[in-house]
Amino acid sequence: MLQSISEQLFEEVFITEELFRRPIDGADFLREKTALQELATHMIKDPDGVLPKFVQLAMEMTGGVSSGLSLYDGRSTPGSFHWKHLCGSLAAFEGATTPRNYSPCGITLDQGGPVLTRHSERAYSWISDAGIEIPEVLLVPLYIGTDEPLGTLWIVSDEESHFHGGHARVASELATFVGIALHMQRSQKGLRIALEAQEILTKEMNHRVKNVFALTESLIRQTLKSSDTKQDMAVALSGRIAALSRAHDIVLRNRDSSDTMDFKELLKAIVAPHDNPPDGVPTAIPSGGPTLELDERQATSIALIFNELATNAAKYGSLGVASGIVTISWAIEDDRVSVTWQERGGPRTEVPSRKGFGNFLVERTLTSMGGTLAYDWHADGMTAVMSIPKSVFQ
Repeated sequence: MLQSISEQLFEEVFITEELFRRPIDGADFLREKTALQELATHMIKDPDGVLPKFVQLAMEMTGGVSSGLSLYDGRSTPGSFHWKHLCGSLAAFEGATTPRNYSPCGITLDQGGPVLTRHSERAYSWISDAGIEIPEVLLVPLYIGTDEPLGTLWIVSDEESHFHGGHARVASELATFVGIALHMQRSQKGLRIALEAQEILTKEMNHRVKNVFALTESLIRQTLKSSDTKQDMAVALSGRIAALSRAHDIVLRNRDSSDTMDFKELLKAIVAPHDNPPDGVPTAIPSGGPTLELDERQATSIALIFNELATNAAKYGSLGVASGIVTISWAIEDDRVSVTWQERGGPRTEVPSRKGFGNFLVERTLTSMGGTLAYDWHADGMTAVMSIPKSVFQ
């Protein structure tokens, strides 16, 4: 339930106009310049220390006895403030929470400029309940960039008639500098993340193109061995390449959709390029498990994982030889789905000396879904056991 204060009490407590009536002491511009340089140095050498340093400098340069930040949390309505980086006499209240719409900090954000209060405890019960007496508080809004509210800086004086317009100017200039610096830091971080993502995407696409060529070569080689005539080979190879194309359509699909896909049907589409042997016995078998549905996004991630496993099996494992076979089974275990990819009848396998980019893709994709992966290398193949949260499936 929101609380409010009377108009008369508001006028008694909020005395911002006093900032412009009181005489201003001589400004120390050299100290102000030094303070900005200190903040800039922290931004470069110790970005996480910028806000605590900002609070400390603001208190020192305005002659306060305590200061801190009330950081705005707008995830709920109407939101709240969390006290952070407190120093001075009120440092013991680090981590306190105050309401957005029953706080001098909320008034400060509403007004978008400096605010001065006298004995705020008279208007706000949460201050008086804490046994705090605050003769004066100077508050200035703090934004990231120009319009995103980070919260407010507040500075406490233990005497009335302390703060003046010079103090408000200094505090506001420090807050503006910090807000711009934080905005630049965020932009730089966002650019770095975007470049890293672009680099991974480039490597991923390069890896996939190489896989297509390697897989196509494997399909030609297998089809040639099992075909009696050129016509038989052309028909079989055409069907396998078409199936490969369908599997890659699934892997590369990334648009939003409300459609769902059956897990077993998805696996069939991915392993289809490796089937259609002359004796009619499939070499890659989604042997089964409970019915599971995937939405479009999750289907893309799952398809990427199994497409990579199938490609590796065709290049190095059981799907690259006539005697090889792969079975895929799954079961629900509590709140997770256990999926087993088992290769048999293939060449002797050994633990790889290093992880390739394909392994990185599989592990990264599984991790993003909250899944895990364990390999077991044995004489005639490899077994991969995945544990995926049940919430990934419908």
